[in-house]
Amino acid sequence: MELKNGIKCVVWDLDNTVWNGVLSEGDEVALYPQVKEIMEQLDQRGILQSVASKNNNDDAMRKLKEFGIDHYFLYPQIHWEPKSKSVGAIQQAINIGMDTLLFIDDQPFELDEVKSVHDSVNCLHAGRYTELLTHPSLIPAFITEDSKKRRLMYLQDMERQQEEESFTGTSEEFLKTLDMKFIISEAQEDCLKRAEELTVRTNQLNSTGRIYSYDELNYFRHSPDHKLYVCELTDKYGSYGKIGIALVEMNETHWHIKLLIMSCRVISRGVGTVLLTHIMQQARQEGKRLLADFKNTERNKMMYVSYRFSNFKEVSKEEDGFVILENDLTQIQKFPPYIEVLVL
Repeated sequence: MELKNGIKCVVWDLDNTVWNGVLSEGDEVALYPQVKEIMEQLDQRGILQSVASKNNNDDAMRKLKEFGIDHYFLYPQIHWEPKSKSVGAIQQAINIGMDTLLFIDDQPFELDEVKSVHDSVNCLHAGRYTELLTHPSLIPAFITEDSKKRRLMYLQDMERQQEEESFTGTSEEFLKTLDMKFIISEAQEDCLKRAEELTVRTNQLNSTGRIYSYDELNYFRHSPDHKLYVCELTDKYGSYGKIGIALVEMNETHWHIKLLIMSCRVISRGVGTVLLTHIMQQARQEGKRLLADFKNTERNKMMYVSYRFSNFKEVSKEEDGFVILENDLTQIQKFPPYIEVLVL
C-alpha cells in the first residue's frame, strides 16, 4: 500500500466497503469483520473519519447508527452526486490538505473518478482495509490528549459554526459571545508531544515548514538561549487544545523567531497573530531587535500575510530559500478586544 505519510482523515465508502451488500437494493447488510474496531483505533489515534457514499442519506445514517459507528463521521456526504464532489466537500469542511485524505472504495471506477479530480488524494481499494492500522502513514509518532479528543473538538467547532450561522450581528459581535481565552505559557514537558505533532501536522500556518522532534524541542525548552512558547484557546464550548507554538532564539542584540505555528482550526476566530503580538511586546520590553524566519512552502502563504499584517518587513534572502523578516517594534497591534489573553 503506497500512501503519503501524515494521513489526517479517512473517507469511507459504505456499500461493499464498510458493510457487505448494497443498502439501496434492500440487502440485509452487515459490517465487515474488524471494521468497527479499526474505526475505533483510528479515532483514538486522532485520525478523523468521514463518509462519501451514493445512498439515501436518511437510510444510510440510520444504518450507521444501528451499527453504533455514526458518531465517528464528520461532515458525512451521502447523496447521489460524484464521489469527487463529496471528497472535496469533506476536505473543505475539515480544512486540511487534500494529500492528507485517504479515500476507500470497493469500485475501481469511483477510485479513478476521485483521483481524476483530486490528483493528490490517497486512494485505497476496500479489499485492503485490514492493512490500515499497521501502515506507517496511519501511525502517529505520539498519541496526545489532544489527538484523542480531536473528533470531539471538531464536533464543538460544528456547534460554533451553527450558532454563528444563526447569529444576527457582525462577526466581531459573535466572537464576543464566545468568551474566548488565549493562554500563553513557556512549554512544559507534558506539552512537547503535542508541540512535535503541530510541527508535523500544520502546513498553512507554519512559518518555515520545519519539523522538530521531541528531543529537539526538549533541548530548546531547557536552553537559556531559547524560549519555547505554547498556547491554548478555550471558549464557552470547551478547549480547542494546544493550537500554537513559537520557538525564539535570543542573544545580546536581538530575538529571532525560528518557528511560528498556529493551527488552521482557529483561523476563523481571529487569533492568528495573538502569540506573535505577545512575542513582539516581550522583545520590545527587553530592548531587543526582532527578526523572524520565513520559508515559502507553497502552502503557508497565510503565515506570510500574518507577518506582514503585523508590520514585519523583508531584510534579506538566504540561499536556502529562507527570508529574514524584521519588525522595528514601533507599532504593535493590540490584542483583539473579543479575547482575554492570559500569560502564565
